[in-house]
Order: sequence, then C-alpha cells, then structure tokens
Amino acid sequence: MSECVRRGFVPTDARDFQGASLCLLQKAQTDVAYLMDRGYDVERATTFVGDRFQFSSRQRMALIRATSSHHDVMLRQEKLFSGPLQGKTLWIDGFNTIIPLEAALSGSTVLLCMDGSARDLCGLHGSYRLIDKTDSAISLLLDALACLQPDRSVLVLDAPVSNSGRLSQRLVARAQERNLPLEPLLVPNADALLWDKDCVATGDAIILNRCRGWVNLCRTIIETALPDFTFTDLSGRTAS
Repeated sequence: MSECVRRGFVPTDARDFQGASLCLLQKAQTDVAYLMDRGYDVERATTFVGDRFQFSSRQRMALIRATSSHHDVMLRQEKLFSGPLQGKTLWIDGFNTIIPLEAALSGSTVLLCMDGSARDLCGLHGSYRLIDKTDSAISLLLDALACLQPDRSVLVLDAPVSNSGRLSQRLVARAQERNLPLEPLLVPNADALLWDKDCVATGDAIILNRCRGWVNLCRTIIETALPDFTFTDLSGRTAS
C-alpha cells in the first residue's frame, strides 16, 4: 500500500486561514493591494502590512501569492479564455497545474486569488516527488482536456526539478490509456518558454502578465470535480 501524503498540508493552517484570522488577512490584503497600486512591490508591501498585523511567515506567503495590483488583475482578466479550445494549442504549466490539484485532493490550503486563479502554498522550490494523489490529479487534468478539446496539448515541465522525468512518463502513460494526445516537454526553464504563448494553463503571475492568453484550468477543475473543496478566499471580494 502506498504511503498517504497530504501535499502542502500544515496543521496550523486551520488557525491561520479560518474565522477571524482569515477576516484579518482579507482586511490586510486590501492594504497590500493599495500599496501595490502605488508602486510598491508585493514583498515590500506584504512586509510592511504583515509587521503591522503580526502575521506568520505562511500568512505572509499567502498574501504574496494571492495579491495583485488592480492593473495586473484587469490585464489578466482581459486575456482569460473561457469555453472550449478547438483550434488552439494549449500550453500547460505542468508543475503549476499538478501540484495545486494534489494539494486540493489532500485537503490542504489552496488560495482563491485576486486575479481569479487558484494557487497553492506548497513551496517545493525545485524538489518534487510523486505521491498517492498524483494519479488522481493527472486523471482530473485529463478529464478537463477531454472537455476543452484543444487541437494540441503540450505539458511543459522544468527539467531541473527532481522527478520531472518520472512525472512526464506517468502523464504520457495515463494519456495513452485514454487515447488523449498529450505532448510532454522537459525544458530548462518552463516560465521562459511559456511567456509568449497564446493559450497557457497556469497560475504563475509573471507568465500571466506576459502571455497572450490563459486558461484558468486549476480553479475550473477544482470547482467542477471537487465541489466540496473550500478555497481560502483571498480574492479581494470579501473584505469590507
């Protein structure tokens, strides 16, 4: 029997991201976004606001990942695709897609962010291993591709990340079992490859600002396939 691993699970998240703590984060996010609108970078703004509210390092990481300037939010929303993708090549940011799905399947924290995307707090930093949730995450991804029907699906993985080759092989094997075309591509820097693409599935903020169009794939999959999952809402729409 394979080991049960909860991707990105931290027990203190129940304290840091629920109830009064979440309300305080939502209030603080308004301040961070205000500073970003006036030229502060997100880390500097989060340090300033986080010190005031005495947030934990993980709460600060959540603010950094979830908060954007309103200019960037509008820019990203203008480039967002919805509906089927016939006639298009879908470029999938592999780790940026699989890891949040694994986190959601684990019941771990996944953020609903200001730009509408879903982002995890796993912070793997170049180290990845397949877990017992990986096959389920792959199945959810393939289900979505079958519905979206892009002409071509290219899944891009960072080759320097540990076990990227194993994940690529697993993805291809599962896609072949379902007769779904999926092209794996291992590259030195996935972000650099995806920056100028027309249709990218990612939640990476830098890619979202630079690409020509994007698909909110992770959020759509989680909302559709895991309806009982609750996002940590830092969308910027709940603070008073």
